[in-house]
Amino acid sequence: MRTSIDIPDETYHSLCSLAEERNETMRQLVLEGLEMVRRTAPKPQENFQIPVISSSRPGSLHLENETLHELIVFP
Repeated sequence: MRTSIDIPDETYHSLCSLAEERNETMRQLVLEGLEMVRRTAPKPQENFQIPVISSSRPGSLHLENETLHELIVFP
């Protein structure tokens, strides 16, 4: 896929020099950088399901944070 981005002149010239020093093309250098960012990006969390807490009198359950932490295992 082809795309275009705006790179500040100073950054562009610095990257061109780096690519030349490494005997790589600008394309290879940019792809390597993008792959590095992709590998280190945080993984999306799995779907979180809200637990159901039963009550003998629906609508009357009063929970405080302490009680919730006792009933639910948080990651």
